[in-house]
Amino acid sequence: MRSMRIGRLLTLPDTLGIDVLRAQAADAAASGLDSAWTNQAMGSWDPLGILGAFGQEGPAELGTAIVPTYPRHPVTMAAEALTVQGATGGRLTLGIGPSHEDVMTGMFGIPYTTPASHTREYLEVLLPLMRGEHVRHNGRHFTVDYQITVPAEPPRVLLSALGPRMLRIARDLTDGTIAVWVRPDTIASYIIPALGEGKRVVVNVIVAVSDDPDGVRAAIATRFRAVGDLPAYRAVLDRGGLSSPAETVITGPEEAVLGELRRFRDAGATDLVISVASPPGERQRTLDLISQAANDA
Repeated sequence: MRSMRIGRLLTLPDTLGIDVLRAQAADAAASGLDSAWTNQAMGSWDPLGILGAFGQEGPAELGTAIVPTYPRHPVTMAAEALTVQGATGGRLTLGIGPSHEDVMTGMFGIPYTTPASHTREYLEVLLPLMRGEHVRHNGRHFTVDYQITVPAEPPRVLLSALGPRMLRIARDLTDGTIAVWVRPDTIASYIIPALGEGKRVVVNVIVAVSDDPDGVRAAIATRFRAVGDLPAYRAVLDRGGLSSPAETVITGPEEAVLGELRRFRDAGATDLVISVASPPGERQRTLDLISQAANDA
């Protein structure tokens, strides 16, 4: 399994303190995982800022999957990312994406106009800023005359890309993509051909070792019912012939779960970022299996 890196998505509920999250990252490293990731959780910690608090704790890679672009000017994103990069010893992978209109406009009141064009221009400003270049840009979405000069190397950058236009942007400007709600056949037949060779394909997957896989899928279907109403997610589910995000969940006994993880590897995924969804009584089984997969020579 070592030809595919294994990481863990750290949940960021508002009930957890920073010390607990730092301990989760340290545990991921002790378990042999390659990476620990955060994402945008409503009403909770900042997914990028929290990584700076980890310092030297955690695995070799700390990533965001993802930080939304619309609420952050690219100058702000560049400065924050370089700060986290310096605080963590150069271990940051910055995963970004435009999120969804329901969130950006419905919750934040930010117009969600031309997300693909916005994302491309965002990266055209962000990437040279993080390289320390003086950026003079006057475009459709941003006007910038700025430079950041700090002693930190630019982080790796991934783009949340599911549609053809976003995948082309990921191919042209970033190190790869972060995908979600996909099965291995979608990775092999669609994501990789659109992205091209030599790019990272990081896949968020929900995993639950369980003797009641139907119960796990039913719970996920209820919890993530709204996913199917978001256009980008609906499109990728339809492309994979799936009716519900619950159909992407990897669940069952240990050997069945390991077999499904290997299918992602064989399809060409370079990384799996695993969200643990086991019931409390079976959670340790899933954590043990993730560690086994990460340390499988």
